[in-house]
Amino acid sequence: QDEDQLVLLYTSGFGIIYNHTLNVQHILQGHSTNISCMCVSEDRRWIATADCGSESMVIIWDAYSGIPVQTLFNCHPAGGVIAVAFSSDTKHLVTLGREKTQCVCVWDWILNSQKPVCFTNVHPEHGFQVRKHFLCAFILFRLKRAGDKNSLCFYFSDIRRLKVHTVVSLELVVHIYVLCHLITHSLIITGDTKGDIYFYDETLSLLLLYNKLNLDPIASISFTKECNKGHKQDCILEDEPVVKGNLVICTVNSTVLKLNTQSHSIQTLVHREHELHHAVACHPSEPFVALGSQRGILKVWDYNKNIVTGRRVFETEGSIQCVSFDLNGIYLAVGFSTGSVQILNANTIQSDSPESLRCTKDSIHIIVFSSDSEYLATAVTVTVFHLQKKQGYLRQWICLDRCHSHSKPITDLLFGLHLDSTYPRLLSLGMDRQLVEYDLEKSTVGQLVIKSSDRIEQSAVPLCMAWFPPLTTEQFLLIASDQYKMKLLNSMTKMCRSLDLGPTFGSPIRQMMILPKHKESKIKSHHLAFITEDRVSLGLQILPPDGNPCKSTALICHATGVSSLSCSYDGKFVFTTGVSDYSSIMWEINLNVLEAAAALGGKDMISFYSQLDGGQEGKLYRDIEDFFYYCQIRHYGSSLMKKQPKPTEIPLSEVPSLMRAVGYFPTEQEIEDMQNEIKFSRYAETGKYVTDIDLQEFIKLYVNHRPAFGIPSNELVQAFHVLAKSNSTGQPVLQRQELLDLLQARGQEHLLERELPEEISMEIFTDHILGFPHSNRNERSRSPPPK
Repeated sequence: QDEDQLVLLYTSGFGIIYNHTLNVQHILQGHSTNISCMCVSEDRRWIATADCGSESMVIIWDAYSGIPVQTLFNCHPAGGVIAVAFSSDTKHLVTLGREKTQCVCVWDWILNSQKPVCFTNVHPEHGFQVRKHFLCAFILFRLKRAGDKNSLCFYFSDIRRLKVHTVVSLELVVHIYVLCHLITHSLIITGDTKGDIYFYDETLSLLLLYNKLNLDPIASISFTKECNKGHKQDCILEDEPVVKGNLVICTVNSTVLKLNTQSHSIQTLVHREHELHHAVACHPSEPFVALGSQRGILKVWDYNKNIVTGRRVFETEGSIQCVSFDLNGIYLAVGFSTGSVQILNANTIQSDSPESLRCTKDSIHIIVFSSDSEYLATAVTVTVFHLQKKQGYLRQWICLDRCHSHSKPITDLLFGLHLDSTYPRLLSLGMDRQLVEYDLEKSTVGQLVIKSSDRIEQSAVPLCMAWFPPLTTEQFLLIASDQYKMKLLNSMTKMCRSLDLGPTFGSPIRQMMILPKHKESKIKSHHLAFITEDRVSLGLQILPPDGNPCKSTALICHATGVSSLSCSYDGKFVFTTGVSDYSSIMWEINLNVLEAAAALGGKDMISFYSQLDGGQEGKLYRDIEDFFYYCQIRHYGSSLMKKQPKPTEIPLSEVPSLMRAVGYFPTEQEIEDMQNEIKFSRYAETGKYVTDIDLQEFIKLYVNHRPAFGIPSNELVQAFHVLAKSNSTGQPVLQRQELLDLLQARGQEHLLERELPEEISMEIFTDHILGFPHSNRNERSRSPPPK
């Protein structure tokens, strides 16, 4: 429409209105799964997009403004929508499902109704339907029988009769477009896998053929809005029939072309390489982003001008798994699936050395530079390269060594700086829960020295880490785990300084980056961009994390998963690449909206009370309050009533008992982490330790440290299997003597053997063995302790 300037297409879960003259896109964002089909009304006023998810929906958009005006939910929940079409008067919409027994639904979308006007099932004996079109108040289907060489086409010659035509020896028809101005002048246009286009009349006689276009297999065909249908008025019998107007053709390799049917000329409107991009990295000071594809193609894109500034093909290195710029913008490192590394000039994307660096046969999935651009580290196995002088001023990258420092896969690599010097430090994080630091200063060729190795988790698996912004004189690491927690760790002592509930959007954080602050920003707080472990969601988090769910937000960026994440040098944009949807997306960040949402979410403790069952008026809050006051009485005794003013805090020594009383049983290490968190909470401001905690601080501590979604039953079963042994029937059981041995070795010191009965009820177990006071508020229903 608009004199052939706009093209409508879709990729992943987004519809795109593309102005090919201005190279500008308007994104239609609203689907949570991949779009499977779309259509436009005859007047080009309305757009309908449909997806194929389990909760499939159809969205109708205003083509002029790009705003959704109607949404139909759960149209075909059994398999999603495979085709959609408007009626000629645009009042109705028809959808075709991809169920085993397909269903056709007709919707009056103008009405605010979620039920179809009518529907019918298509018998499986007719084959699987893949296309449909409204024609006068009827529906046209194309049927393709698997294994048949014939294509069966239904065609309306008038509004009362349906003719059936069998066409023999045609190529696989990918798309059929029916153009109807007058029934007697209708045309059928087909595009096949050879890139040829055929024009047929209503008797399926061939009128026109384009077979010298040299196109890829054709995915769709449509006419431009100003199309003039019919034959030439002055043509003679010897003339071949010609259609006035232009065709818009889309191929399976992501190319959109315009065919002028008069001059037979082809114009490329959209051309994108049909590539899976698994790697993305932004330039540290320029508006460039590097993209690496599965076929070994590296592209550098200027995202301000929307043009590709550089392209290089690596034919022998395998697929590109990761890319990274150094902080000075001098080098661009590329890691391949074959284990090789190419270090390129960031401006020319050419390498100084014709040979690649290779120290492993494993795929490279992480690659990072040090801040001084002197070191480069890669993983799967930690491999460090050093830029050294060879002859005169000539410098060359040398592989120092490989180090098998982790027993399980490495999840992250990070370079930093020592507090007392500018010499770089390197840390690696693994699924074995170890944080390993390497001594680069003492490392030489053939020997990579490990400085320290610390276990930072007991049960959680750390997934990624980042340097926390320098808000204090201390240097902290921010580590995200698979239990939806974000841990702040002193990088020198490896002491846990805080543990907070992280974003809980479907799955834990898998990759995160601290957003750079640009000069124009008036927001004082720092922010974090992240993608989740299921590689579907992209989100933002306000720093420092404190467990407030209103300080984070997320959306579905790639329905089939996101493979990598990078942010621009000014923190205004975030880039993601899809796992299998052949798309790379540039997102604009609006931090003001996130800050406003956090402010509207409630001040002080409101968001924390809302995370307790029943809120501030619920039973859990009342239990916490009662147990808190009981801890005060137990600590202060009878002198509590004489104190003026009355104390509002409890000592740190009471925190473990209070946690157990409200149903959370932390380990000794977790208790130590909690006490350190409270103890050092104000040390940077006052230089003093905190020895007491009030009720509100305890609620925050409880919300952040307890399991995010409770203890799953499978973890309890797994724990019991660890303690138990199989009996003669193969069932896991725990013998009384074995339980005694465990209690004597690891349990309560004051528990005596005679206090352990042969049969242990739930009340005895919670009240007298675990020390859970007042597990049942009704004293009459409580069983007495065993004699």
